[in-house]
Amino acid sequence: MGIDPGLTRCGYGIVERVGSNRFRAVAAGVLMTDKDAGLPERLAELQTEIRSLISEHRPKTVAIERVLFQVNVRTAMQVGHASGVVMAEAAASDAEVFCYSPNEVKSAVTGWGGADKKQVEQMVRAQLGIDHELRPTDAADAVAVALCHLAIQPMLSAQETVG
Repeated sequence: MGIDPGLTRCGYGIVERVGSNRFRAVAAGVLMTDKDAGLPERLAELQTEIRSLISEHRPKTVAIERVLFQVNVRTAMQVGHASGVVMAEAAASDAEVFCYSPNEVKSAVTGWGGADKKQVEQMVRAQLGIDHELRPTDAADAVAVALCHLAIQPMLSAQETVG
């Protein structure tokens, strides 16, 4: 499961490996919270939705895009809160949690860490054999996070074996 965290819009994407290097999209979408509600209520709403997704799909791993820099401090704090809720729910379900920077996601999916959102979405579609645009973009970004983890996971496993 890949997550593009956010408090107002939290993208999710569930991708499974089919064979050694093919992938299949299982689900993608965006969880939204009420902008007029207070922070605790919004976090509780997000928690309930994430818990439901994890319960339904039972991912072994949850990969989350981490925020490295954000001009708007308030937005960065909200994304941090949302990420914490997702991490806690994933850990409570015994899923492994991995975090990737935006550049790691772009590099793994497109081969270039400076790719723009359109390039990432096009490569996500190409890797999954999807012939239509993925909307909203938060869902496409979350699928990219999942694909990033699936691309990096074999290298992580090899390091565990060697070290």
